[in-house]
This record gives sequence, C-alpha cells and structure tokens, in this order.
Amino acid sequence: MVKSLGPVSQQRTTTIFSPAKINLFLAITGRRSDGYHDLVSVVTPLDFGDHLMAEAGTRPPDAGKQFSLGCDHPEVPVDDSNLILKAAEAFAVATGWAEPVAFQLEKCIPVGAGLGGGSSNATAALLALNQLSGANLGRAELAALAAGVGSDCPLFLEDRPVIMRGRGERIELLPEAAAGRLRGRRVLVFKPSLGVSTAWAYERMAAGAPQSYLPAGEAERRIAAWIEGNADADELLFNNLEPVVFRKFLALPTLLDRLGHQFGLAPRMSGSGSACFALLPSGAPVSVMVAVIREAWGPVCFAQVVAIT
Repeated sequence: MVKSLGPVSQQRTTTIFSPAKINLFLAITGRRSDGYHDLVSVVTPLDFGDHLMAEAGTRPPDAGKQFSLGCDHPEVPVDDSNLILKAAEAFAVATGWAEPVAFQLEKCIPVGAGLGGGSSNATAALLALNQLSGANLGRAELAALAAGVGSDCPLFLEDRPVIMRGRGERIELLPEAAAGRLRGRRVLVFKPSLGVSTAWAYERMAAGAPQSYLPAGEAERRIAAWIEGNADADELLFNNLEPVVFRKFLALPTLLDRLGHQFGLAPRMSGSGSACFALLPSGAPVSVMVAVIREAWGPVCFAQVVAIT
C-alpha cells in the first residue's frame, strides 16, 4: 500500500463505536488450499457494541512501543495478540505515522461469542487512527488494511447489512430494498458462559467434509431468492456451522428448540457461536423469554435486546 500520510490532525482524542454483528445467513462452502474456508454470509451490524477511545501523543508505559491498550474486561488480552494493536501496527506501517497512541476499550460485546467483537474493535482502531493522523485513507485502503488483520474485519467499515464472501474479505452491500426489510428489527441476543473456538469449529467442519459444506451455488441461490422476494427476515436464517457445534454443546440446541416450541421463534446461532439470537415479533414477551434462557443457562448469562442497523 502506498503511504499516504497527510497533514497531522489537530484532534487528539476520538471515540469510535464498535458494533457487534450477527450472521443471519452463514454458509461455509468449502476449504481453500491456504487452509481458510470459503463462505457466503448475510451479516448485519447491531446498535449494540463496544466503545474504543484513542488518545494521540500519550506515551505508552512500554517506551519501546508506539501503541498501548487498556480494557475494562479482565478476559480481554491487552498484549500484542489483541487485534486492536495488530490493526494499529498495520496502519503505522502503511502510513508511516509514528506518533504514540493509547487505546482504552469499553467492552460490552461478550468474548468468544461469534458476534465479531475482536474484528469490530480492530476496524474501530483503524478508523480512529485515520482520524487522528490525518492520513485520510479511503474506504478501499482501509478495507485492504482491515482484511490483512482479520477475515471479517472489512464488514465493520459498513453500517448496514452486507453479503460477505471469500474468507470474509469480499463485501457487497445488501440491496436497499432487502436491507429495509431488516433495518430496525428487534433481536434478542443471548450467550451462555461457555465459548466456542472458531478454529475448532472449522476444523470439525472440515473433518466432516464434503457433507458438512453447502455448495456456493446453492448458497447464492438462496440469498438471491430472498433478496428478490418479499419474505420476512426469518425466511433468510441459516447457519451450517450449527450441526458441528451442536453435537458437542448440547445446551445450545436444547434451549433453541425450547424457545421455538414455547414462543414460536426461529432462533439461530451467530457465526461459530456460542451466542445465539432470535428475531422478535411485535409484542414478544421478552422478560419471559429471558427468564427461560436464564433458567436453562444460569442467572448471569448474557441476554440483550438490540436492533439491526
């Protein structure tokens, strides 16, 4: 990438909203020669997420490093394994910007949930540095940087539903008419205390190949049919990682089946889990639903009503 550092911004601090996402449709279509998996997915950001503050000119505690990170959540690593710091280093290499920056993450998205928290945080870091540095990188340049940090980071450059392809780096905006059928829809997102390793889930799927994959042509046909029709969002829902995860984590399908039978919902798992979600009909008895979820998964499990943006 050509270095494009412009005039240094006068802005010294910025705070970026870092949204969670859900996969309304997720088809893993096969394994690539590079070890990654190809997928086709309809993904949407939510009006719920983290906040990332970045302050320029603040020398990190480790004087040998340009960037530092703090977080209010004890389970979030704040060392170089965090995607925020990986994204920041990538930005510095691409632009030549050398000023120190201190990041502080206010964490609301559950960890290990399949809600895209780490990838969203990384993209937020790129947006923050683009503001503070005056580099003025365009969408395409930011997307290239984001894709180098993590497969699904580029989708968080958009604030609306998208179709994600390849290993996640190829992003297409969902047509406006179809996006309008999703926008504003209330969603109940819930997660047990356990997490699911994404790497483990994909390895288990590969072990069951080829039956575990959905052919790309069939995935595209299903999405196109939904876009061109006028069906409700519930008709789009699909995730072929569910059978892989559900075979080990029986608490997930047990509760989803109960919610379906008791409330007429069509709950699904997001990404590789362990977070699940249900699109809420008007007048849904949310407090009763949450009580059922916490009876099954424990009184402190995560449960939050959010909306599709």
